[in-house]
Amino acid sequence: MKITSLNQLDLNARYSYADYLKWQLEERIELIKGKIFKMSPAPATRHQQYVGEIFRQISNHLHRSTRKVFVAPFDVRLTPVQKADSDRIHTVVQPDICVICDPAKIDAKGCIGAPDLIIEVLSPGNTEREMNEKFEIYQENGVKEYWLVEPNDRIVLVYVLDETGKFIGLKPFTETETLTSKSLGAFELLVRDIFDV
Repeated sequence: MKITSLNQLDLNARYSYADYLKWQLEERIELIKGKIFKMSPAPATRHQQYVGEIFRQISNHLHRSTRKVFVAPFDVRLTPVQKADSDRIHTVVQPDICVICDPAKIDAKGCIGAPDLIIEVLSPGNTEREMNEKFEIYQENGVKEYWLVEPNDRIVLVYVLDETGKFIGLKPFTETETLTSKSLGAFELLVRDIFDV
């Protein structure tokens, strides 16, 4: 049976990436540990402006580099089990922005494995998922850096993976401070520039 609507699926069931590939849904979803999470409707203009500015600056910095930056919608397939077998993948997310330093992780369907840097811009309706479920998923899968952009307070929360595989939160970066990233080399981004677009 052709699956074209979420109404045809059991939202309490657990699914794999192989299932995800068969669906022809109009709604945007993410699969987190096999569970379906419906994504918010089209993000607000402000959200897209912030994502666009961060993406533009990173993209300009990485021009002609082997490191690549992608913007949603872009499937990132994660699993703590280090197998590329689609039946074993139970998490497919679409981060606002991700940076992948290893070109071997990029294929025709997106990214297989953990990006080095993931950036999510918070907006009403996604804050809890970004700060709880995704935080844990990204940590479990070895994402080296996770940035949460908080528009209401005009700050960026930065988490880096330590040697034990746990995220360590740095102090919040405010408008007058400059973001840097090990994944991005000599890249610098003034926080104010994100919000003053």
